[in-house]
Amino acid sequence: MTRPLTAHDLIVAGIALAAGLAAGILLRMLLRWLGKHALRTRWSGDDVLVDALRTLVPWAAMAGGAAAAATALPLTASVGRNVNRVLTVLLILAVTLTAARLITGLVRALAQSRSGVAGSATIFVNITRVVVLAMGFLVVLQTLGISIAPLLTALGVGGLAVALALQDTLANLFAGVHILASKTIQPGDYIRLSSGEEGYVVDINWRNTTVRQLSNNLVIIPNAQLAGTNMTNFTRPEQEMTLLVQVGVGYDSDLEHVERVTTEIVAEVMTEITGAVPEHEPAVRFHTFGDSRISFTVILGVGEFSDQYRIKHEFIKRLHKRYREEGIRIPAPTRTVALQQGGSALPDAVVLDTVVPEAGIPHQRVGPAKRS
Repeated sequence: MTRPLTAHDLIVAGIALAAGLAAGILLRMLLRWLGKHALRTRWSGDDVLVDALRTLVPWAAMAGGAAAAATALPLTASVGRNVNRVLTVLLILAVTLTAARLITGLVRALAQSRSGVAGSATIFVNITRVVVLAMGFLVVLQTLGISIAPLLTALGVGGLAVALALQDTLANLFAGVHILASKTIQPGDYIRLSSGEEGYVVDINWRNTTVRQLSNNLVIIPNAQLAGTNMTNFTRPEQEMTLLVQVGVGYDSDLEHVERVTTEIVAEVMTEITGAVPEHEPAVRFHTFGDSRISFTVILGVGEFSDQYRIKHEFIKRLHKRYREEGIRIPAPTRTVALQQGGSALPDAVVLDTVVPEAGIPHQRVGPAKRS
């Protein structure tokens, strides 16, 4: 038997509830203030921590106030147990949601901190969230007095049927995990597939990989297909890369002079153009005696894949201008086409390849062929 309910019990219970509610509001305001200060720090983990506690702490304070109010009231044993069980379940749910938000936020922050561009590996985020929520759900069932052993057994048996029905989905899931675990691809890498698709890896989720092209379009690639194709990763093992530019000069050019002028332009581009590698050592390599020119390769240093277009653009402009100033000739072949006049439906053509003696533009000359 419990004692009868009095006004004093109601007052104490009301005070306990009001104290819990007030504590929850004050703690939420305090955490909001801490969140503003956390934004000023360079580490993103404190932002995730404060944001997660902003949900848990006020609910915990209000649950504590409700528990204190229930203790002050003259409840029967069964009612008291039910009230405590409900409050415990609510607290476990709040802790589970907070833990899921905290852990997934830290995983996302870690994935983004290792990315060259904005990107994330949401496959790990989703797996982490599901695992944490599943563990919290099992704890809630155990708290309510429901045995989880038969449930786990049923899940084990049913998991086999689900695995057989979702073979493609599971193949993409494990392929995505394998890609990230092997570190062959990470969010932020620039990749090119053998099928021609290329771009920055924006996200790797449980089913597919999202690639953003330089044209800002998105390409969606299934993880299983990505894991089974030939691929070039331009970001690994290092983000810096070399750019090869083919150049040719006339046979009458002084190659020592050509090499010195070209090296000066390379050094100038490497120090003045954004995205270049200033410490790159200029390299000029002659390699071919061509039909109309001596060909060589200029090796430039590029900090990141997309920088190569701007660097190559500036290098060609400056090299062409400097060659004209120095009198270095870039020859171009010409083609002379002689057409035979006669009764044939398709006139015969005689093609002669020559070289323009002056530096300049390719020239084509067409004229009738002489009859024998």
